[in-house]
Amino acid sequence: MNYKKRFALIYLREDKKMVNVFNEDNFENEVLKSTGSVIVDFYADWCGPCKMMSPIIDQIAEENTENLKVGKVNVDDNQELAIKYNVMSIPTIMIFKDGNPTKTFVGVTDKDEIKSAL
Repeated sequence: MNYKKRFALIYLREDKKMVNVFNEDNFENEVLKSTGSVIVDFYADWCGPCKMMSPIIDQIAEENTENLKVGKVNVDDNQELAIKYNVMSIPTIMIFKDGNPTKTFVGVTDKDEIKSAL
Protein backbone atom coordinates (compact mmCIF):
# COMPACT_ATOMS: atom_id res chain seq x y z
CA MET A 1 0.00 0.00 0.00
CA ASN A 2 1.44 3.35 -0.96
CA TYR A 3 1.79 6.35 1.33
CA LYS A 4 -1.18 8.23 -0.13
CA LYS A 5 -3.59 5.37 0.55
CA ARG A 6 -2.60 5.01 4.20
CA PHE A 7 -4.15 8.26 5.28
CA ALA A 8 -7.90 8.58 4.96
CA LEU A 9 -8.23 12.32 5.51
CA ILE A 10 -6.73 15.59 4.40
CA TYR A 11 -7.06 18.43 6.84
CA LEU A 12 -7.64 21.68 5.00
CA ARG A 13 -7.18 23.79 8.13
CA GLU A 14 -7.94 23.10 11.73
CA ASP A 15 -10.94 25.45 11.74
CA LYS A 16 -12.48 24.07 8.54
CA LYS A 17 -14.33 20.90 7.64
CA MET A 18 -12.05 18.30 6.16
CA VAL A 19 -12.26 16.77 2.72
CA ASN A 20 -11.99 12.99 2.74
CA VAL A 21 -9.60 11.08 0.55
CA PHE A 22 -11.43 8.16 -1.00
CA ASN A 23 -9.53 5.26 -2.48
CA GLU A 24 -10.05 1.66 -3.51
CA ASP A 25 -9.64 0.54 0.10
CA ASN A 26 -12.26 2.80 1.70
CA PHE A 27 -14.67 3.74 -1.12
CA GLU A 28 -17.26 1.11 -0.26
CA ASN A 29 -17.48 2.08 3.41
CA GLU A 30 -17.12 5.84 2.95
CA VAL A 31 -19.33 6.31 -0.12
CA LEU A 32 -21.41 3.27 -1.02
CA LYS A 33 -22.48 2.45 2.54
CA SER A 34 -22.96 6.09 3.50
CA THR A 35 -26.36 7.53 4.28
CA GLY A 36 -27.11 10.97 2.95
CA SER A 37 -25.23 12.75 0.20
CA VAL A 38 -21.60 12.29 -0.79
CA ILE A 39 -19.71 14.42 -3.30
CA VAL A 40 -16.82 12.60 -4.97
CA ASP A 41 -14.27 14.63 -6.94
CA PHE A 42 -12.30 12.44 -9.37
CA TYR A 43 -9.09 14.37 -10.07
CA ALA A 44 -5.36 14.16 -10.80
CA ASP A 45 -2.56 16.27 -9.35
CA TRP A 46 -1.31 17.30 -12.80
CA CYS A 47 -4.75 18.40 -14.07
CA GLY A 48 -5.19 22.18 -14.47
CA PRO A 49 -9.02 22.20 -14.43
CA CYS A 50 -8.91 19.91 -11.36
CA LYS A 51 -6.82 22.54 -9.58
CA MET A 52 -9.50 25.09 -10.47
CA MET A 53 -12.22 22.86 -8.97
CA SER A 54 -10.34 22.09 -5.75
CA PRO A 55 -11.23 25.35 -3.93
CA ILE A 56 -14.86 24.98 -5.01
CA ILE A 57 -15.03 21.47 -3.55
CA ASP A 58 -13.34 22.76 -0.40
CA GLN A 59 -15.91 25.57 -0.08
CA ILE A 60 -18.82 23.15 -0.44
CA ALA A 61 -17.33 20.97 2.31
CA GLU A 62 -16.92 24.00 4.59
CA GLU A 63 -20.43 25.33 3.99
CA ASN A 64 -22.33 22.05 4.27
CA THR A 65 -21.66 20.22 7.49
CA GLU A 66 -24.98 18.45 8.00
CA ASN A 67 -25.55 15.11 6.29
CA LEU A 68 -22.94 15.71 3.56
CA LYS A 69 -19.61 14.02 3.05
CA VAL A 70 -17.13 15.43 0.55
CA GLY A 71 -14.11 13.61 -0.77
CA LYS A 72 -11.62 13.23 -3.57
CA VAL A 73 -10.34 10.27 -5.60
CA ASN A 74 -6.97 10.55 -7.30
CA VAL A 75 -7.53 8.72 -10.59
CA ASP A 76 -3.84 8.03 -11.08
CA ASP A 77 -3.71 6.10 -7.81
CA ASN A 78 -7.20 4.57 -8.07
CA GLN A 79 -7.66 3.58 -11.69
CA GLU A 80 -10.09 0.76 -10.84
CA LEU A 81 -12.55 3.28 -9.35
CA ALA A 82 -12.20 5.57 -12.35
CA ILE A 83 -12.95 2.65 -14.68
CA LYS A 84 -15.87 1.40 -12.57
CA TYR A 85 -17.54 4.83 -12.65
CA ASN A 86 -16.69 5.55 -16.32
CA VAL A 87 -14.52 8.55 -15.55
CA MET A 88 -13.22 9.49 -19.00
CA SER A 89 -12.36 13.14 -18.35
CA ILE A 90 -11.31 14.98 -15.23
CA PRO A 91 -12.39 16.66 -13.17
CA THR A 92 -15.50 14.52 -12.80
CA ILE A 93 -17.73 15.31 -9.84
CA MET A 94 -20.22 12.61 -8.84
CA ILE A 95 -22.97 12.97 -6.30
CA PHE A 96 -24.07 9.86 -4.45
CA LYS A 97 -27.24 9.66 -2.36
CA ASP A 98 -27.52 6.75 0.04
CA GLY A 99 -24.76 4.95 -1.86
CA ASN A 100 -26.16 5.44 -5.36
CA PRO A 101 -24.73 7.81 -7.98
CA THR A 102 -27.40 10.38 -8.86
CA LYS A 103 -25.62 13.16 -10.77
CA THR A 104 -22.34 13.58 -12.65
CA PHE A 105 -20.58 16.79 -13.69
CA VAL A 106 -17.62 16.74 -16.08
CA GLY A 107 -15.20 19.64 -16.28
CA VAL A 108 -15.09 22.84 -14.28
CA THR A 109 -18.53 23.30 -12.73
CA ASP A 110 -20.11 26.20 -10.88
CA LYS A 111 -20.47 25.74 -7.11
CA ASP A 112 -24.18 26.62 -7.18
CA GLU A 113 -24.84 24.03 -9.87
CA ILE A 114 -23.24 21.31 -7.72
CA LYS A 115 -25.09 22.47 -4.62
CA SER A 116 -28.43 22.49 -6.44
CA ALA A 117 -27.95 18.79 -7.28
CA LEU A 118 -27.72 17.94 -3.58
